[in-house]
Amino acid sequence: MTQILEVPNEEEVSLFMEILRICIAGGKEVHETVMSNIMNLAVAFSNYVEEVLVKREELLQYAQAAIKGLKINVGLARIDAEACSLKEKLGEMKALQNSSTQVHEDFFQKQTTAMTEALKEALGLVRLYSRLEALLLKKKTLSNGDTPQLHAEKVDKLKVLSESLSNSTSKAEKRILEQRVQKEEAVSFRIAKANEVSQQEKELEAAIQELEKQKDELEAELKKVNASLIAARVRLRNAREEREHFDDASNQILLQLTSKEEEISRSIASCRVEADVVNAWIHFLEDAWFLQTTFHEQKEKQVNGELERYGEYFVNLVTHLLSAYKEQLRPSLSRIWQLVESLSSSERSGETAKDESEEAPNQRRNLEEEYLNLESKFVSTFSVVGSMKTQIYSPNEGTYRKKDEKLKELFDDLESIREEFESMERPTLELENPILNSHSPSTPKSQKSPWSRLKSSLNKKDQKKLKFELEQDEDEESLDYETDEIVEWEYDAFEKDLKPTN
Repeated sequence: MTQILEVPNEEEVSLFMEILRICIAGGKEVHETVMSNIMNLAVAFSNYVEEVLVKREELLQYAQAAIKGLKINVGLARIDAEACSLKEKLGEMKALQNSSTQVHEDFFQKQTTAMTEALKEALGLVRLYSRLEALLLKKKTLSNGDTPQLHAEKVDKLKVLSESLSNSTSKAEKRILEQRVQKEEAVSFRIAKANEVSQQEKELEAAIQELEKQKDELEAELKKVNASLIAARVRLRNAREEREHFDDASNQILLQLTSKEEEISRSIASCRVEADVVNAWIHFLEDAWFLQTTFHEQKEKQVNGELERYGEYFVNLVTHLLSAYKEQLRPSLSRIWQLVESLSSSERSGETAKDESEEAPNQRRNLEEEYLNLESKFVSTFSVVGSMKTQIYSPNEGTYRKKDEKLKELFDDLESIREEFESMERPTLELENPILNSHSPSTPKSQKSPWSRLKSSLNKKDQKKLKFELEQDEDEESLDYETDEIVEWEYDAFEKDLKPTN
């Protein structure tokens, strides 16, 4: 503001250019444009002394708001830094995608620990995408300076004031022209009247001289001549008094017209100065707004491109993972059906011939361990698939999701696998209830679904999981959730599912 109130010298200009380079967005050309506009405002403001319609403080506030819209946004820099870090991590994970694909192909051929690490990597990738989308949406909403509506109101107000000042100047000039015509008419009338009176004076003086000559000659007619002389002198005095009164009145009229003309001239000068200042302000505000909208459009275009690119990559990644899960779950489902039948037949045969062979218990233990491993893999995989489905079909506002029928078919196929797995009757496992089987071997099997039997065998773990799911359902009703918090909760639930059973 000090640069506008007083025209800066060369040293102050160089110092202020350095400040603009640090605080204002854009390159050297933008900084020079802003400095040139500020110099024009300072020159216009130096002639702006007497206010007519616009307040000096209001114009300074408009300039300050326009400069604020060009300032560098610190929050935007922090978001760009964090987004860049996330992009680097996503690039590293993309480089490791081929090795991750091989891991998913051998998903059900390795031990539970390796499968757990593969699922953690998949969830970590999902969390990185969710965080990157949240940062890009936040970057899209950041903005400095006035809104388009407020900027338009300011410019319209200054244009109206400029037009009003121009109209006032035109009306004042018309009044001056009219008063000048009246002045010329008054001067012409005064001259004509003065000539008329002068002519009368000359005629009366000539008559007086003639009468004085006749005074000596016409003694007899002295009274008449004296009367005529007195009358002529009275008329002469009256005429002179009338001329003096007229001169006084005419002088007063001329003085009044002159003072009014000077006052109107001062008003015209003030209006012209203020109109120049307002026009300079309009030019400055329009230039500043053009720079601000240009920066905003560039930022929005960049953010939309990144959202579309990474959204499509995210959908392709989920499609790839779901295809791998589907290819491995189908044969594993057949295997778990075989294990259920084997365990059921082993249990029936064990009741009749419990002590016939020592190899039968070891064989049953191996079958139960394989069944538990497959069951744990199924549960963990369905948990990860549920998290992916939530992230895919519940995106944040502004995120890009490519419509893919193949992805929907994969989710439907995995859902049918899950329903078939849930419909399976879970056998009684001696590894889960060794004490119960030793004390009551003749207890009949309870007819429960595999999910119910799994809850009874994993009581403590499932109680914690159920409590977490209830808290999550209640919190999902709130509108203030962010994507990174939801992903963290799903990841915690997944880690609980991966804990080994007691």
